[in-house]
Amino acid sequence: MAINKNESAVRRALLVEDDEGVRRSLQLLLHWRGYDVRSYAGAASALTSGDVESADLLIADFNLPDGTGLDVLRSLRNRGWRGRSILITGFHTPAIEADARAQGFDSVLEKPLRQQTLLAAL
Repeated sequence: MAINKNESAVRRALLVEDDEGVRRSLQLLLHWRGYDVRSYAGAASALTSGDVESADLLIADFNLPDGTGLDVLRSLRNRGWRGRSILITGFHTPAIEADARAQGFDSVLEKPLRQQTLLAAL
């Protein structure tokens, strides 16, 4: 799927984060920035939803109960998805950063997230 270039069209975000408080905060922030957000607590529920192909943006936590954010992006890329992707992690290391970049993540952000940091990555 190509990234939507039409500014007047609805932008869609796929948010995969197991912490309910973080997920809700990010969902509200993305909605405020004009995104239609579909959020999930795990990789499997996100990947089996019908929302994947229509997403322009993926924000995924590194550590999920049923995999990693790297697994989510890998699966999406294998399906031909080409949207922008942001990995968030509370365990930021150079190795995670390198793996995320190698998988194709555009940005890797460390928790706790600062609103301005996420907005700059969008």
